[in-house]
Amino acid sequence: MSPAVSPDLGTSTPSPVRTITVEVWSDVACPWCYIGKRRFATALAAFPHRAHVEVVWRAYQLSPDTPRGPGRPEAEALAELKGLPLDQVQRMFEHVTAVAAGEGLAYDFDTVLTFNTYDAHRLVHLARETGGEALVERTLEALFSAHFERGADLGVTDALVAVAREAGFALAGLDDDAVAAFLAGDAQSSAVDADIAAARELGVSGVPFFVVDRRYAVSGAQPAPVFTQLLDAGWREANPLQVLAGDPAADACTDDSCAI
Repeated sequence: MSPAVSPDLGTSTPSPVRTITVEVWSDVACPWCYIGKRRFATALAAFPHRAHVEVVWRAYQLSPDTPRGPGRPEAEALAELKGLPLDQVQRMFEHVTAVAAGEGLAYDFDTVLTFNTYDAHRLVHLARETGGEALVERTLEALFSAHFERGADLGVTDALVAVAREAGFALAGLDDDAVAAFLAGDAQSSAVDADIAAARELGVSGVPFFVVDRRYAVSGAQPAPVFTQLLDAGWREANPLQVLAGDPAADACTDDSCAI
């Protein structure tokens, strides 16, 4: 009896797994950015290919004309900017506070201060340069929490230094004095400006804005399942399923018929 011969499967060397890159444009002063960050984190934690996803946070300024320096009450500033009565602004705050609570966030708009976010974005870029994305993640969490939950005045250097301390900049070799010296200069300004310019080129007009490999995007603090769809789409594009040729004579059922 002749030995069984395996059919030629038409195999080839498997393509290496490609990492996908998710860029997120956000602003520290945006309440929906913190909510979106939490929802995206939920989707990412459950994504089966999490080890092959790189997340890069990008700077965006919703109100670049806000004066640098100490902040002012958010309610007052928003009412003035939008031309709205204070009671309507308060109702808006109540709504977003309730949504944030659903993500485990304790917003306190009675203490939130509006401020120019440029230096906060510079601090995030310093985190990336000295400690990588892990330090970026901790820095963003500390910035968002300080702003929306604790009423810190992030327009003041001391408050940003405290955020850097909380995030663990010391582990990257930067003590309070080093962070203060950084904030007194203009280092990382070109990186912030490049993020903002890239957003303009992509047509970003609101944040949070999530982009996978500059091919798929969603805007806003979407529910976690939407972020899962975004990740799935990017993954399928980067790592398409390879179907082996196999034996063309092999029996199979199709959608509308089955050979028996």
